[in-house]
Amino acid sequence: MAKLAITAFVAAKNEAANIECCLESLSPLERVVVLDSNSIDGTARAAERRGWEVVQFEYAGGYPKKRQWALEQLAITTPWVLLLDADESVTPALIDEISAVTSNEHACDAYLIRKGFHFLGRKFRFGGFSHSAILLFRRGKARFERLVDDDPLALDMEVHERVLVDGTIGRLRSPLVHRDQKGLEAYIDRHNKYSTWEAKVRTQYLSNSSTSVDAVRAHPFGDLQQRRRFLKMLAIRMPGEQYLWFLYHYIFKLGILEGRRGLIASRLRCHYIAQVRAKMYELRLSNSAPAETALSS
Repeated sequence: MAKLAITAFVAAKNEAANIECCLESLSPLERVVVLDSNSIDGTARAAERRGWEVVQFEYAGGYPKKRQWALEQLAITTPWVLLLDADESVTPALIDEISAVTSNEHACDAYLIRKGFHFLGRKFRFGGFSHSAILLFRRGKARFERLVDDDPLALDMEVHERVLVDGTIGRLRSPLVHRDQKGLEAYIDRHNKYSTWEAKVRTQYLSNSSTSVDAVRAHPFGDLQQRRRFLKMLAIRMPGEQYLWFLYHYIFKLGILEGRRGLIASRLRCHYIAQVRAKMYELRLSNSAPAETALSS
């Protein structure tokens, strides 16, 4: 069977527990590149054993980060690009749908794919934790928005940055599988780092009324990404935001129907937002400290 003319970029760092499942699901694709960050758990070796290409990314701070760097610096000969994280995998149904659109000359320039959320060994049907992102696009038609230029010790890959598309956007029906097999400790540790990054982005937005000259614009009547950005910008100004997120996931989106797992996931979301807001407060204190010192001297 002929391979699909797609290059998949898989972002990874210490993902030995997840990488083989991810890469196995991508076997129908012509090219798979693992974008590693000098993992110390055997991630690269696991990928190389299966014959996959591994590229090490050395982050020096600023823009671009890992996936945008790959789009700019690595030679891409296929007409389509697919982006995945190492804890994600594609299903046969999704492969069939990807095959159909990439072989259609009238296809859109990019496609939203829903990330089907799995948590504590179960696929969630409720709770609103699954979300869609632009993961499949024509070569040269998409790029990541530019938000905060972090220092070299910060996150080296895009976290919540959106993909900007020069063209039309469609949506695939079949979700991918988002399932991290490293356990809750790794999940909580990762989101602690994410909250530091998000606190910086939010602080910049609130102080400058903009995150970047090249970013998704918040708009209540725009496309999906613009609407999500608009709602997020409203949420960060609301008191008790973390509790609103808990109610959204657990009550409004029926996370309660997932049983104890739904309660834990909703509480973790609440705690994540609480961490973000606490770190925003800490940033405000550190930014005001020099002025207060000058006044007291």
